[in-house]
This record gives sequence, C-alpha cells and structure tokens, in this order.
Amino acid sequence: MTSQATETRSAADARGPAEAGRGLPRADFRTEPARYKHWRLSFDGPVATITMDVDENAGLVPGYELKLNSYDLGVDIELYDAVQRLRFEHPEVRAVVLTSGKDKIFCAGANIRMLAASPHPWKVNFCKFTNETRNGIEDATENSGQVYLAAVNGTASGGGYELALACEHIMLIDDRSSAVSLPELPLLAVLPGTGGLTRVTDKRHVRRDLADHFATKAEGIGGKKAVQWRLVDETVPRAYWRERVTERARELAAGSSRPQAGTAGIALAPLEKTRSDTSVSYRHVAATLDRSRGVAEITVSGPDADPPDGMAGVRAQGAGFWTLAVTRELDDLILDLRTNELELGTWVLRTRGSAERVLACDQLLLHHQDDWLANEIVHYLKRTLKRLDVTSRSLIALIEPGSCFAGSLLELALAADRSYQLSGVFEDAEPGASPGEITVGEMNLGPLRMGNGLTRLATRFYGDADGLTAAVKRAGEPLPAEDAEALGLVTFAPDDIDWDEEVRIAIEERASFSPDALTGMEASYRFPGPETMETKIFGRLSAWQNWIFNRPNASGPDGALRRYGTGQRASFDRKRV
Repeated sequence: MTSQATETRSAADARGPAEAGRGLPRADFRTEPARYKHWRLSFDGPVATITMDVDENAGLVPGYELKLNSYDLGVDIELYDAVQRLRFEHPEVRAVVLTSGKDKIFCAGANIRMLAASPHPWKVNFCKFTNETRNGIEDATENSGQVYLAAVNGTASGGGYELALACEHIMLIDDRSSAVSLPELPLLAVLPGTGGLTRVTDKRHVRRDLADHFATKAEGIGGKKAVQWRLVDETVPRAYWRERVTERARELAAGSSRPQAGTAGIALAPLEKTRSDTSVSYRHVAATLDRSRGVAEITVSGPDADPPDGMAGVRAQGAGFWTLAVTRELDDLILDLRTNELELGTWVLRTRGSAERVLACDQLLLHHQDDWLANEIVHYLKRTLKRLDVTSRSLIALIEPGSCFAGSLLELALAADRSYQLSGVFEDAEPGASPGEITVGEMNLGPLRMGNGLTRLATRFYGDADGLTAAVKRAGEPLPAEDAEALGLVTFAPDDIDWDEEVRIAIEERASFSPDALTGMEASYRFPGPETMETKIFGRLSAWQNWIFNRPNASGPDGALRRYGTGQRASFDRKRV
C-alpha cells in the first residue's frame, strides 16, 4: 500500500521500528480506486455497486493467500477508501450494493493464516479498523442517505457475514448451499468480536437462544430459516437473483434523502504527507515521534485564512477546505500511529492558530447543515474523533498561548484523558502577549457525538447537570485558565513556574505504568453513560477479544488458530476463567 511520491522515505525504512524483523510493512492507509487490487466500483444512476473480488496473491504481508474472498488489512483499507469516496465524490449515489465477484462465495472473513501468523497487536488493530469501517457503512446509511444493501451471492462466513451485517438490508441467494455463519468459536477458539455477535442481537434482534445455536454451528444457516431467525431479510432463488437485487436497490434509492442526479461531488485528492522515522507531517497536522520518552507530540493548526462566504466557496476549495483537509490528515495520522508506532503510548495534543477562524469554519458548516457536503464534512469529523476515542493511547492536551482549542478543535481537549491549560503566559513571552484560552462553540453542543450517543461535553459532565449548564452558558466566550478550571473544562491550570514540571511528571508517570492496565483503564472511563451497540463492540474489542487472542487456546502452538487447516484438533486448556 505504498503511496504517493510525497512520502519521503526509502524502501529500507518501510517497516516501523516496533515491527522490524517481523516481516510486517508499515501500513499506509492512503489509496485510490485506480490502485485497488481487491474491489471494483461501478455505477448505474443512483445505484453504486462495490464488488469484492480479492486477489489471493496480493496480501499486504507475504506468507498467506487470500483465498475465498478472505481479507486482510490491505483489503479493508481499500473498502474504507471506497466508502469515503462514495460519500464525497458521488452525491448522486443513493443506494450501494455490496456483493462478491466470485461464484458461490460472498466472503470467507478475515484470513485465518494471516491471523495465526500476525503478532497480537496487529490482530487487534486490524479488528478495530475493520469494525470502524463497518461503522462507517452504517453511518453512511443513517446520515448520508447512501443506503447499503448486501447482495450475499454465496456463503458468508465470520467477518464476511459481519460485512453483510453492516448493511441495512441483507439478501441471501437461495441455492441450497449458500449460508451465513459466525464460525469463530467452533473453528478458531475466538469470538465474532468485530461486531458480529453484537449486531446479531442488538441490530438484527436475533433471540439469545437462537444466537447461541447460530454462533456454535460452524456450517451456518441458510434458506428460509435464515429469514425466520432474522439473520437475513430475504432469500432469492438464483434464477431471479440479478433482477431482484436491481429491483430492491432501486427501491432503497427511491427513499433516500441524497441529492438528485446532476449534483457534483468533490474529489478527494491524494494527501500530501511526509513520513520519516522521527516525524509525520501534513499541511495542517504534524507529529514529532520521541521514542526515548514513548511520546508522539501532535500539533493541529487552525485555518490560515478566513473561510469562504458560503458553500459555493467550500466547493471551490474542495478537499482543501480547512475542516475537511484537517480531518483527513488527522484521520490518517491516527491510523498511522495506532498501527505502526505501538511503543509511542502517550499522545500530547496541541493546537495553534486563530480560534476565531476555527469557529467561523464551524459556523459555516452548521449554518448550511442541510447541504449534503456540509453534512458529510461534519459527520466525517465526528467519525475521526470517534476513532481517537477508541485508540489505546494516553491522550494529554496542552493549552498554551497561541492555541486554538475552540469549537471543533476543543473536541481534542475534551477527548483527552487529561488537559493542562497554562495560567497566564510564559515568562519569556513578548510584552502584551495573550494567554491561551478555550472556547466552547456550537460544534461542542450536538453534532459531534461519541459512540455512547452523547457529546463529549455531556459525557464530561455525566451526572452533573448543573456543571453542564454552567459550561454551556459560557459558550462563545474565550475562557482563560482560571475560568476553564473552575468550570471543569480542563483538569489543571498551572502557572509558568510549575508548567514544565507538572507536564513532565504527567508524561513520565504515564510511561512508567503498564500499557495493558492503561488501555483497560482508559477504555473503561472514556464512555460513561448509555450503553450502545458501538460501545459494546469496542469494549469487547478492547477487553474480551484482546484477552482471547492472547490465550493459548487460540494462539498457542497447539491452539485452534495454529492448528486450523492442518487436520489436527486443537488442544485446549479446559479451565473456565
């Protein structure tokens, strides 16, 4: 997945230090349709079709074949890109058919040999990204008017069925052999934790006892029983398959809120990115990688000019419009660091620039929230911030003079595990220098909800209605450190004398703790309040899937992942814990 020529690194640097010698490339999440190896996009008026036709010899990592439309991280990177491009580049698309280009097989799920050979962090990060991509499909259906239809034209197993579960409507071909299944438990000694079990019960409303039987039946269920159990929405005989899929896709498109034909999309131009062993930089986002401290110092820059007057100006700027550009860059950086830099356990978040311009960009989008493009940009920002929420890194926000933690960028500080705002200015500041301030904006009051369904502001003050009311009352007002601390919007407000020492101790303390314990702690307290399908999925990814993947019953030398395909039975430690 090596990308554009703007990447300034040699082939010898292709592996991240944490994975050097293990045969794992440094994953690059940038791609485009002309470079897809595993998917095809086609268009028929308001209906787009994404066809999965995996090249079994084009795995991201050597050592396995992607047979039977099984997938690895490289396959999912392309799918993520396709879903994004449909939302931004094709406003005319109102329904999306997800299907297979192979006969009698829809998708065999995650490649088992890839999973068996991969180190534990690679497996978990792969599962997390896979589920975020499924969430993006659901978000497109819910918020973009691009309704996804799974045309399951063959057997769908494990992650293959989970791919179908992400779609709004599931059609299964009725040919007496095709079925849907979640065979992870009986075959691999793991669980369908990348959303499978949760979507079966919480989204498809399959009864618990039926879900129990289904998840222990390796061969799966097809035909009328699959419909009766709500595992799929309908089955169609092979003779009528194409006709019924076309008919159903047209019906879904007719009910969509997406713009009519003739609306122009905007091209998602290649990201300009410079990557070295010590830094990652884009136009608006930069990260310095300090391996000696285990820290990534991330700086997000605000707009360098006032926003255009209206959405016509946004369209003219295209992917260069600040909110969209900075979101794309932050999205790519999160994925890069999360996957490739495992030992940089603490991310320090800073901003710089004009808070007024950040708020002006926010207001432009919110004033035109009925415009399809403004809607897409806001929801993309929402999804990227959600990706930050579920990343297993300690997040520390530093609010200093020159910062622009306002509105959409204040979300970074609200997402942080801890925040420090300098009281006053630094001793060597120029005369008349202004202190760092934060501003609660309209973006913080509703559009950018977390996986728990609440805003980060409401999550911060969960159970404290008076505290939330007090913070909201000060919306639009630049808040110095003393006011922000009193309102509970930041954690600490040290002055110049104590600043360096308090920040240093916080970062060094984080590095001294167990990374596993930190991941469990952060995942537990980041999502107070309502339990949702999304928080369940990611909670299980962070805890149960993490634990099960480490256990010898799955990953040991005699475990099911290792023994799969050898003809030998796995040897299990029979103690229930």
